[in-house]
Amino acid sequence: MKSSTITDNWESENHRISLVVDNKRQQSREKSKTFGIDWYFFVPTPVMTCVLLLPPVKAFFFSAGWRWSHVLLLAFGISFSLNPLFSKIAYYFNMLDRPNQRKLHHNATPLLGGAAVFSGFLTALLINGIFSLELGAILTASFFLFVIGLWDDYTEISAGIKLLAQVLSTTLVIACGIVLRVIPNELGAFASFGNALLTVVWIIGITNAMNFFDGMDGLAAGLGALIAFFLGIVAFQTDQPFIGWVAVAMMGSCIGFLPYNFRIKGRATIFLGDAGSTVIGFILACVAVYGDWAQGNPVVALVSPLLIFWILIFDMVHITVDRILTGKVLNFRQWIEYVGKDHLHHRLANVLGGNKKSVLFIYLLSLCLGLSAVALRNARVVDAVLLIIQASILVILITFLERRGRMQHESLDSKIGINPGES
Repeated sequence: MKSSTITDNWESENHRISLVVDNKRQQSREKSKTFGIDWYFFVPTPVMTCVLLLPPVKAFFFSAGWRWSHVLLLAFGISFSLNPLFSKIAYYFNMLDRPNQRKLHHNATPLLGGAAVFSGFLTALLINGIFSLELGAILTASFFLFVIGLWDDYTEISAGIKLLAQVLSTTLVIACGIVLRVIPNELGAFASFGNALLTVVWIIGITNAMNFFDGMDGLAAGLGALIAFFLGIVAFQTDQPFIGWVAVAMMGSCIGFLPYNFRIKGRATIFLGDAGSTVIGFILACVAVYGDWAQGNPVVALVSPLLIFWILIFDMVHITVDRILTGKVLNFRQWIEYVGKDHLHHRLANVLGGNKKSVLFIYLLSLCLGLSAVALRNARVVDAVLLIIQASILVILITFLERRGRMQHESLDSKIGINPGES
């Protein structure tokens, strides 16, 4: 008996020592990384970025007709290189997203990833001399939203103030000529008012939808990169290189953020924050209004961006209808202030059994719908209508799938005595 006790104690001590050694090894490995990225993967990117800033290198890309790739690589390099710096700043100023019952992460995480994304996007455009009055309005309005987002990340502000900031920003871009042309000009003042109102609904709706999608690692930035990619493809298809450069700048800056936010192993080391997700959504929404997506074919011009943004539109419409029908929100104020786990990515995570699976599923769905938009280049009106019907059927099928999964999830919770509101 005594011998057995000594043996057990010896094994327990060995196990404790083994854990200490493993922890020290883990800490040693983490010290050799820059916020989760090995130094030999991190260092080449800042070096590449410095090389891209050299005038002869920029001139080479211009002369070779590769201006878009210079914009893309520069936006990626700046965003990727600045994320560790902004992460340190976030820790210093205590701008951290702390876990609570409605959040999926378990550790306080810095919130300034959006600053790196916006810096990469803005610098890549300005260094390449990409500017116009309309783009200036978009950048000015975006910067205003960025400041409001930083304020919200530092000390949470009311939804009403954020909505007011979005309305003011949208008003600025409308005043500079970025307006939807859905209602024919022949209708006079009604057309002007109606198109302006539709523009407000579109930009504010997409801005908030992207913010709502910033609920899982890699989701908002990955979706932003995909939307920007397809906007860029269609812009180059329709001979709008200026729009294409703006789109690839956003794409590159979002991709530069993803290695820190969507990791194969482990959790995100930095989040976008409101300063990132709202700005990404706002810029992409404005780019969609700014571009002419099918010259001489207004139906195709309308359907193309609808397909590219379809997931954001579907989620916004779905949660709005569902919350109203279930009595979760009774007025507009409650709607803008309501926070819940009823978004598409939450519902899919229940069905698929994991957050990463949900994010990858949404990536693939966005890829599928974006390819449909690319196929519209020389399409007839009937083809555009059929693709919209196809997209509608697709999300209806997904809705049936996730509702079935949610029912099973709630049934299982009730059997084991968990309140569905706590799961």
